[in-house]
Amino acid sequence: MNTHFPRMISLLRKEQKLSQKQVAADLGISQALLSHYEKGIRECGLDFVVRIADYYSVSCDYLLGRSPDRSGTVLTAEDLPDIEDVGKESAIGSTGLLVMLNKKLISNSLYIIFDLAARTKNRFLISQISNFLMMAVYRCFRMLYATNPKNSAAMFRLPNALAEGYADAAMRGCAADLECAVSGEAGILHGGEIGEIEPLAVTTQSLGADYPLFSASLLNLVKNAEEHLPH
Repeated sequence: MNTHFPRMISLLRKEQKLSQKQVAADLGISQALLSHYEKGIRECGLDFVVRIADYYSVSCDYLLGRSPDRSGTVLTAEDLPDIEDVGKESAIGSTGLLVMLNKKLISNSLYIIFDLAARTKNRFLISQISNFLMMAVYRCFRMLYATNPKNSAAMFRLPNALAEGYADAAMRGCAADLECAVSGEAGILHGGEIGEIEPLAVTTQSLGADYPLFSASLLNLVKNAEEHLPH
């Protein structure tokens, strides 16, 4: 049974503030049957998947969890906008200088992080850094989402009680893999098939030379981070 479908049709209905009774009537089924579909008690046929996708103006792939995009598009790097292209989606102007400063510090620093990771020429290291950072963003988004108890829990596959613990464990796992890889103990990881890591020679001078626009952001981020650490 596809576990995404029940969650997504429930989420879409709640986001549009529709009752089960209304949606069931619009789709020509009983409210009890729609309730069973939303709870995952019964599976529907392909014709109903297409019908309800059309009803909510989303793709079947979105309902089935094959794409996170409502249109069903599978994003490539070229499809993703650059941070400079945010335009009207940004609310920074109304939230103050602190948000603008921290956003620039972090986004500029991440540019350097990924560029340095690419220089190691090691796919495993790049993937684990990406997974670690994505999990951090995921946790932050869930915290912000939880500020309003009226937001539908169906947005996420895991309930809050499980998600935070699992996310923390996943980040610790990524960090452990990375520590082991960079320390040269790669042989015990994933059958030792992670490849060689190109050593990086990094100084404040080289950072300034290689990243004249962004190095100050990274160095300030390091300073700010260490001020928050116990010492």
